[in-house]
Order: sequence, then structure tokens, then C-alpha cells
Amino acid sequence: MTEFDYDFFVIGGGSGGVRAARRVGGLGKKVGLAEEFRMGGTCVIRGCVPKKLFVYASHYPEYFEDAKGYGFELGDISFDWHTLMSNKDQEIKRLEGLYRKGLESSGVEIFDSRATLVGPHEVKLHATGETVKAAQILVATGGFANSDPHLPGAQFCINSNGALHLDELPKTIVIAGGGYIAVEFANIFHGLGVETTLIYRGEKILRGFDDDLRDHLQETMVAKGVKLILGETFARIEKLDDGRLEAILSGGGTLFADKIMMAIGRSPNTHGLGLEHAGVETNEKGAIIVDDFCRTNMPHIWAVGDVIDRVQLTPVAIHEAMCLMQTAFLDNPTKPDYDTIPTAVFSQPEIGTVGLPESKAAEQYSELEIYRSVFRPMKNILPGRDEKMLMKLIVDAESRVVVGAHIIGPDAGEMAQLLGISLKARCTKEHFDATMALHPSAAEELVTMYEPSYRVKDGARID
Repeated sequence: MTEFDYDFFVIGGGSGGVRAARRVGGLGKKVGLAEEFRMGGTCVIRGCVPKKLFVYASHYPEYFEDAKGYGFELGDISFDWHTLMSNKDQEIKRLEGLYRKGLESSGVEIFDSRATLVGPHEVKLHATGETVKAAQILVATGGFANSDPHLPGAQFCINSNGALHLDELPKTIVIAGGGYIAVEFANIFHGLGVETTLIYRGEKILRGFDDDLRDHLQETMVAKGVKLILGETFARIEKLDDGRLEAILSGGGTLFADKIMMAIGRSPNTHGLGLEHAGVETNEKGAIIVDDFCRTNMPHIWAVGDVIDRVQLTPVAIHEAMCLMQTAFLDNPTKPDYDTIPTAVFSQPEIGTVGLPESKAAEQYSELEIYRSVFRPMKNILPGRDEKMLMKLIVDAESRVVVGAHIIGPDAGEMAQLLGISLKARCTKEHFDATMALHPSAAEELVTMYEPSYRVKDGARID
């Protein structure tokens, strides 16, 4: 290799970038990777992992309350925010170390530096000013949390990054947004005893999810004590003399809170990357435009993950990276498969979903059978908790294939992962019916719903 310093150079040390670098390095290629912040990207450092740890913490007050129904008498219980933060930080540090170790074991050269494109094959490392040349380049710089630059007082708000690094647990918080990040943090803070308000411009949270899940979660959150304000937005935010914040709403109302969190989506992290110097095209949102194989308009430059703004999920970025390796280095052109992706929302109760929501299925199939069950899970009986669980299967009446499975309740995410296999294999309702139930379990309901709750024909519900 005389013309290039590297066979493959990766900009971005998140899940997609690290996976691609490791696998290509394992092929014996000379690989470099630059990350300007911390190895692990959004998921490990400021997303999925720390958020899930907070989710676990937020469940404990209900566990303590429910313990009485099982005969336990608990003494005084206290919660220390700083202990949770410290332990979370230790775990993130441990995981970051594993990411680095994995790269090093694959022979990847790591640069702790911002990197930008300065030519079609040239990457500038800002920490040293050095420019390196690579035969092939991957841009995997992820995304960033949106703000509202037109909102007066937006500078006083935090986003999901800030929520994971608060010095103190606030007594009150208002969260703007209706997506899974907003919903999850609303449940986290409420579970930890914070007076929580969720404000969303739409009429119903979790746009894009099955309506039964949306309604069930919304009703349960309100019953638990989360205040929902729908159909409104912020008009402006003001900081008071005592440090608290005042939010004036579009409808004229006013909210007061210690913290206001904006959870209004994420955007591709492409600003200032120098894509124009390499001739790489982006769309109106700043996302890098790629073909079915994650290749940009420049044949030797690739992009995966949130930076291409297809499906903003960590496993998707990893899957794209694996396909890229097959295409670029193993002469096996492989397209990422975005069909039937299991998804979880770590709310309270938890959501697990895979396949089509009913509204989308009704657009694709002329007739559907809907199997739906709402019940109180066994674990809630002795504590006297009224919270219900919902399970729903959507079946194409003609082929009998199960095209959607939706759950809200304990361990819904775990069930959705396994249901993903069944739906990916295009199992029919008869396969579900022929599967022996595991008793007693909540999941047995998935294989014991023998008669449809209703049908949908040409988009119209038939009871």
C-alpha cells in the first residue's frame, strides 16, 4: 500500500463506527478510527445504556410498595441521586474501556481527535493537525439532540444529554416532546419522585406506534400521576430570580419548574465535517445520502447510523456496519434489512413492539384479524396494583401471517425481541396457536388468543 496510509478510516466511535472498524481490522486491513469525545457514541455514553440504568432505578419505588403484598415489611427507604450518578459513570467508563480494548485487539489505530474531510480521500486529525489518506472512509458521526433556536429562553433548557448529568435531582421538571425519549424520561423522573409534566404538540404521545399502545400508556401515565398537556407548545421560557424556570405556553397557561427538558427529536451530526470537500451529498435535513448499500455518491465513502437518518436505533447502525463490511471488503454486496425491527419503549409500563401497527397494516392488507387481550398480570395481584397489561396480534387474514405484535406491560421489550424472530420468519397465526403455552406466564397470552377480537376490512373495523 503506497498511495494510502489506511485501507479504511472511520470517523466516529459510536456503535456503528466501532463495529465496522473492528470487523474490517479483523480482516487484516489497516484501519484507523477517530473519535473526538468518548468511545461508545450516543448509545453507550449519553443514550441507551445510562438511560436504561436510570429506568431500572425508577422502578424501585413501585417494587418497594409492591413488596408489602408479598409479606415484606420495609423500614425507612431513602434515595441518593449522587450514588446513582456515580455508579452510572463507573459503568460507562467500564464500557468505554471495553470498546477501546476491542478496537485495539483488532489492530485498529485510535485517534482521540476530531476528524474532518479535507478531500476525497483525505482526513484531517485536528488534535495534531495531521492529514491522513485512506482508500475507503466511513462517516459514522451519529446525531445530536435538537433544540428550538426560535424559542425565547431556549438557552435555559436541558436536553437528554443534560438530563443524564444533573448535579441534583430536581423537585419539578417539564419535558417537551411526545417521542420515546420524552416519554421514557418523563417516567424516569416521575418514578424517582420528581413532579413531572409532559407537554406535547400532538393529540397523543408516541406517534407511529400502534394506537392501542399509545392510549394504554397515556392513560396509565396519567393514573400514576404524570401530568400530560397535549396540543400545546412553549411560547417562551423565562428564568426567575430564584433560579427556577417559568414556561409560558402557546395556549396562554403557565408552568413553573426547576428544570425544563427539550426532547424534540435528533438530527444528523454532519455540520462542519467537511463533506463538501469530499463531494459527499446530503439532504435538506443534513443527513448523508446513501444507496441501498450505505454507499454515498462517492464510491469509496460510506455512512451508517443516525448520520443517514433512516432508523435511529443502535442495533440498526451495527447491522449497517456489518453489511458494509460484506459489501466493501468481502465482495458480497449486502443490503441492510430494515423490515420487522423489534422496538422497546422503556416507559412504565414498558412497551415492546415488532411489525406493523394496526393503522399501517390496514393500508397494506385488505383484511385483518385483530387479536387483543387486556388483563392484570399475576405479579400485580397480591400487591393490589390495578395496572393492566395489553397484548395484540395483527394477522393478515388471507395469508394468516402475523404482521404485527404489540405488548405493553412487564418485560414487554424482552418478549418483543423473541417475537421478532417469529415475525421475521413470517410465522402464521396457526404457528402461534400450535405452540404450547408456558404457564403461568404473561407471555402465554400470545399463544392462547384463539378468536379474533375484531376484524378490519378495507380499512374499516368490523366487530
